Amino acid sequence: MDHRVVVTGMGAITPIGIGNEVYWENLLAGVSGVKRLEFPDVDMNQYRTQIAAPVDDFDPEQFVPLGKESRYLGRTSKFALAATKLALENADFEVIFGKRYGEISGVDPFKIGVILGVAGGNVELLEVAHRVFVEDHGPRRGSPHTLPYYLLSAVSATIGIKFSCHGMNYAVPTACSSASQAIGNSFRHLRNGWEDMIITGGADACITPVTFGGFVQMRAMSTRNHDPEKASRPFDRERDGFVMGEGGGILILEKLEHALKRNAPIYAEIIGFGMTSDAYHITVPETEGYSFVKAIEMALYEAGIGPDEIDYINAHGTSTKLNDPIETRAIKTAFGKRAYEIPISSTKSMIGHLLGAAGGVETIATILTIRDGTVHPTINYEFPDPECDLDYVPNKSRKVPVRTAMSTSLGFGGFNSVLILRQYEG
Repeated sequence: MDHRVVVTGMGAITPIGIGNEVYWENLLAGVSGVKRLEFPDVDMNQYRTQIAAPVDDFDPEQFVPLGKESRYLGRTSKFALAATKLALENADFEVIFGKRYGEISGVDPFKIGVILGVAGGNVELLEVAHRVFVEDHGPRRGSPHTLPYYLLSAVSATIGIKFSCHGMNYAVPTACSSASQAIGNSFRHLRNGWEDMIITGGADACITPVTFGGFVQMRAMSTRNHDPEKASRPFDRERDGFVMGEGGGILILEKLEHALKRNAPIYAEIIGFGMTSDAYHITVPETEGYSFVKAIEMALYEAGIGPDEIDYINAHGTSTKLNDPIETRAIKTAFGKRAYEIPISSTKSMIGHLLGAAGGVETIATILTIRDGTVHPTINYEFPDPECDLDYVPNKSRKVPVRTAMSTSLGFGGFNSVLILRQYEG
């Protein structure tokens, strides 16, 4: 039996706001979270790129009690914990905390899964450990907590432990498509009846000296250091690379009957998912986007709809020279003439690229678009690119009735994920 799968809770931790409504208001207003970046005790002149979109004034203890564990947990895990708490509250769950752990009331803990997308994970823990190793000439001053808390699986494990979730638990590390694939996998598991609910989405915190430097050396990021808020400009002719962001976007997915039984709020229904691989290059996307087109077709097929039923696309839209025209070509191939009629926007124009968390916060933006019938803009769109000739909702939000929407995520290694969501109609 195939079960219908609905979204009953969302939690956003982003560079332009903590909490769904603040995040959404700033998206609609076209607020940029990009700013100059400083690493303590690091000469920033070593970096060609000196801008990013960090989450400021973040205190995980405002959301969950951590105690001594706060010293060991990485920033990615803390983003995931806070976003999960927000999502559970948004889903009308009561979380009862003891001294260390919480329990989600009214649900069988063995029927709660956790599937999270993570790309870099708690990289700062490894960077600190390496510095200690080098400065102290060996491992003896190292922490026994570094390895278990650094592992990508530690992020999903931390959620399972802190909220007493005993169902399936794993991390999805497919680079920039991690969160979208985690959501898609969760959709499939719930549809097959393996769990009653799954905590999913993603988190990442890669704005660290070494990891950030690695992306700088790839020459993948914008060098518009003199004008940070204008740096992320998807589909614009003057784009020169992505801007790194950080944060977390967590969703609560439930089987429809489980959600109805507890009278849960229902924000949207997931109706289709497509996942393919370019099998082409570790960083460069395949030039015509054929595998991405196939992922779109797979998602439409599973949803049981045609291209003419998609009312909005939340694009991957990274602001890189390569991605944006390839994504545009793929959309035109998949949708034909209809592509020119669909409003498309890039959340990354305002919050930067959250890497493994991108699909989580962007799926939340897509759901809020369906809820309010308003499409957020792609900011900094000033100079049209002949290769990017679709409707990218430039610079101002737009009222558009949206019943069915698509969110896309593409990752290093050629990972393509496509989610289709629909307004819940009973």
